[in-house]
Amino acid sequence: MRTWQVERRKRTRHLIELGGLVVKAGLSNLTGDDRATILGALLWIADKLQSDQGERARALWAAKGKQAFEAATHRRARD
Repeated sequence: MRTWQVERRKRTRHLIELGGLVVKAGLSNLTGDDRATILGALLWIADKLQSDQGERARALWAAKGKQAFEAATHRRARD
């Protein structure tokens, strides 16, 4: 397989995983799959991360995300 094909597949997988996070967070259902609303929310997050409160927001969101991943792992282990 050529290098560009490997890189393209890696990029595609990365994009799919990021889209999966949008679904996992429930944003697709909560917004009625309104892509403008989802993009607006993501832009708001980017603005927040670039602000003077960015590090605090990043720490809070990272903790919440880790907690959600752990909860999902525990649910799968029980099932």
